Amino acid sequence: MPTYEYKCRACGFEEEVMQRITASAITKCPKCGEETFERVVSGGAGVLYKGEGWYVTDYSKKSSGGKDTTAPASTVPIPAPVSAPTPTPTKKAD
Repeated sequence: MPTYEYKCRACGFEEEVMQRITASAITKCPKCGEETFERVVSGGAGVLYKGEGWYVTDYSKKSSGGKDTTAPASTVPIPAPVSAPTPTPTKKAD
């Protein structure tokens, strides 16, 4: 349920009210009783992901209806490092 900010134009009273989206706006100020209470347009908090369990990369490799198509890292063979041959010293001709 969204939270709406209201402000009275007559007395300046401000209040946050939790309302259903389908509910009509409140017009009567609970403090002064005038019909000048109106919703204030605000930026809001947006969506905040907190805690563990969800990361942006969680679903990036999966197709729309299946499992991950890449092989797990444990089954991919890792090639052995190749060392360069050491140069042998050459003798000078006399």
